[in-house]
Amino acid sequence: MTRLVMKFGGTSMGDLDRIRRAARIVAAEARAGHSIAVVVSAMAGKTNELVAWTDGAGRAAPGLAMTDDEYDVVLASGEQVTAGLLALTLRNLGHDARSWMGWQVPILTDDVHGRARIDEVPGDVLGAAIDAGQIAVVPGFQGVSRTGRITTLGRGGSDTSAVAVAAALGCACDIYTDVDGVYTTDPRIESRARRLEKVSYEEMLEMASLGARVLQTRSVELAMAKRVPVRVLSSFIEPDAAGVLPEKSGTLICDEEEIVEKRIVSGVTMSRDEARISLLGLPDSVDRPAVVFTRLAEANVNVDMIVQSPSRTEGTVNLTFTTGRRDALRAAELMREGQADIGFQDIRVDEDVAKVSVIGVGMRSHAGVAQTMFRALADKGIKFQAISTSEIKISVLIDAAYAELAVRALHSAYGLEAV
Repeated sequence: MTRLVMKFGGTSMGDLDRIRRAARIVAAEARAGHSIAVVVSAMAGKTNELVAWTDGAGRAAPGLAMTDDEYDVVLASGEQVTAGLLALTLRNLGHDARSWMGWQVPILTDDVHGRARIDEVPGDVLGAAIDAGQIAVVPGFQGVSRTGRITTLGRGGSDTSAVAVAAALGCACDIYTDVDGVYTTDPRIESRARRLEKVSYEEMLEMASLGARVLQTRSVELAMAKRVPVRVLSSFIEPDAAGVLPEKSGTLICDEEEIVEKRIVSGVTMSRDEARISLLGLPDSVDRPAVVFTRLAEANVNVDMIVQSPSRTEGTVNLTFTTGRRDALRAAELMREGQADIGFQDIRVDEDVAKVSVIGVGMRSHAGVAQTMFRALADKGIKFQAISTSEIKISVLIDAAYAELAVRALHSAYGLEAV
């Protein structure tokens, strides 16, 4: 029998009817001869509710250590509920199924509560169980530290759980979600967006980190490192009267070598989760940027685009960088706290910005990609404020009001409606 990991997201686990549909899909794969482990998210909206409860409980009193260990205990319960419900539903359909908590597999992590990273997933015991015919249902998003405490992996962590379990079992991973694959851009913005049959790990990693919400970034990193084939599929399907699933389509995330025809550009993404921070009147010396970014790194604030430009005051420069909106307030506080040491004159924070990116492995071997991008933006009168590039992507920071217009313009400029 061939092993298979299946993952169902929060929308797919949204209520009992959807859990029953997921169970029918799992049952169909079992009848097709697969040994199955299923990874599940909490019901849509449940994690937000649990976070609100932990916030309502209040902070620790003065003198007690600030830690998120009990926060993780509360949040992990959402996935435990859906794991148990799916196992019960599969039993109702006549299948041997049981839930495996993160500490039972075990999914071993570091001890950074709230955003733990997976260290190891021993697959022997779980593999033996599914090979014997049991359907294992594993709650995503959670693990256990070496000291025996429950940990959570951060938002979207169930994708990472699924890929980690697939890597441990040495098999492929099917991720069922509320879309039927990865598209050239968000179909809600551009109606002519097309579903991609295959996307390379590198392209998907860029797409995930730049605003595409189909897969979590760390799950793609892990899939690429462990060479786990990942297929994104719609959970809104039904087996036929004979209990057979439709032929799989969706989007396969795979090695670049498996893609016969390399597209110059595969997709356009947009992220509104951006903030621009500008330090004005910074002394023009080689060590000042190092001081700025050391402070940010020590506080675990991720920085993306960086631009340094001359200031109106002689001997000074303006330093601009971007970060996620969630980190913007903290980053600004760090800069103000260190203003005397850093030496800048003023600081400005702008959250009314968006990042638009074009991604494609074909960029490595084709000239003119940047020219096409900047011409398309210029034709629409869209100014860019910062640029960042890699071998397979170009990102620009623009006024948030023009984000959707920019996405449509770039999608058309690269002919993605014909993919």
